[in-house]
Amino acid sequence: MLTTIEQLNEKIDAMVTRYETMKNENETLRMELISCKGQSEAKDATINKLEEENALKDIEIEEIVKKIEIALG
Repeated sequence: MLTTIEQLNEKIDAMVTRYETMKNENETLRMELISCKGQSEAKDATINKLEEENALKDIEIEEIVKKIEIALG
């Protein structure tokens, strides 16, 4: 039979173990969040670049259409 102090020590040990586990899980999740934020920023930058390129291509197409209209008179 365990004494009250032994029972208390077991519960404290269990709490410390759980705390360490949760602390490690928290760190893992924090690192995953940082990674996801970085990936999101990279995707946003790529999207912005593609949108700019698309806008430039639209301008080129409009200029080509104007030239064709002028040529056709």
